[in-house]
Amino acid sequence: MGIKFLMKKIDNKSALKRICVIDGQGGGIGSTVIKKLKYLFGETVEIIALGTNAIATAQMLKAKANRGASGENAIVQTVGRADIIIGTIGIIMAHSMMGEVTPRVAEAVSASPAKKLLIPLSQENVEIVGITPIPLPHLIEALIQENLKDFYDES
Repeated sequence: MGIKFLMKKIDNKSALKRICVIDGQGGGIGSTVIKKLKYLFGETVEIIALGTNAIATAQMLKAKANRGASGENAIVQTVGRADIIIGTIGIIMAHSMMGEVTPRVAEAVSASPAKKLLIPLSQENVEIVGITPIPLPHLIEALIQENLKDFYDES
């Protein structure tokens, strides 16, 4: 009985959806997203905090991400195994976030087979035409309510 229970736990662990939240600078947006994800999904998903720097990763880990890593190589290696990637539009733009998003990071995120949920906020000289300005908390709520629930209903 103990072995069957253990095998079931291992099978359930590998079946968890892997959500990578990518953020840079102070990690505030990523932390907010992770808190909402944890509230909605609890431990039914694995949330990986990927910071472009150690401060961003630390803040996302404080928000209760399951695991975290910092830097270019960690992001490049992890996004290919994600089911969902969440971040601002800057995570697919080389040299964004004051240079923290390297060309390798932008390419890896863009090429990942994961579904990408991008928040239309940018400190770059980029404007997304057709998007009305909406406060960040409303954008995060829309991201979760309109995009993630549908993703998990399909599974």
